[in-house]
Amino acid sequence: MQFSLYDEGVTLDCVLERPSDLPEKQPLAVILHGFTGNKDERHLLAICQTLRDCGFATLRFDLYGHGKSGGTFRDHTISKWVSNAVAVIDYASGLDFVSELWLGGHSQGGLTAMLAGVERRERLAGLLLFSPACMIPEGARRGSLLGGVFDPKHIPDVICLGPERILDGNYLRSAQKIDIEAAIRDFDGPVLLIHATDDATVPIHWGEQTAAHYQNCTFVRIEDDTHCYDRHLDRVTDALRAYVQKPRHPDAP
Repeated sequence: MQFSLYDEGVTLDCVLERPSDLPEKQPLAVILHGFTGNKDERHLLAICQTLRDCGFATLRFDLYGHGKSGGTFRDHTISKWVSNAVAVIDYASGLDFVSELWLGGHSQGGLTAMLAGVERRERLAGLLLFSPACMIPEGARRGSLLGGVFDPKHIPDVICLGPERILDGNYLRSAQKIDIEAAIRDFDGPVLLIHATDDATVPIHWGEQTAAHYQNCTFVRIEDDTHCYDRHLDRVTDALRAYVQKPRHPDAP
């Protein structure tokens, strides 16, 4: 089902899909794309299909300034993305068929999931993180981010991070304020974090460091693969399937 939600006057283009054999109640996973991405990317579609094969409903959507949603790429910020994610979590929490709610995301969407997840931790069963871009806040504070170099104490009005990647300076100002350590510390639910060893965009040590600081995190290394899992996407979906099918109750066999 394709539909629109609205967050502070901005249209969010959404797709909600449920398994074909519908139980009365089922878990739902909200999945977020990354920087310059959209809800229909190959790796996101594979992640969502795997979740549906495991009995989950999935809700994916284009975030502010991306895909078919409102706003412009230049004006997007991580704080706007967090607001989008919270709005979708609040919508999904009210669906009568949802037994539990998970939040996941890739790259900048993974970082957004970490931040939105702690804001709505009482509504979430857990997080599914795929190569989360945890280096963004530190890069913004240091003055080197995603191929762009700038003075972190004198943020320019506009910064170019590559071809067709022109951003308003508010992107960097917003990123500088992010407290990842607090988001990790304050989320005590289960977390799956998958990261590839050949990720040139977000080097794997960021994933390892993040996983080590969560209270309840399963970390999966995908050997010889890239940021968007161009070589071994099947290993990612296998790891996801194994994780979501694993019993979670303390007294489970």
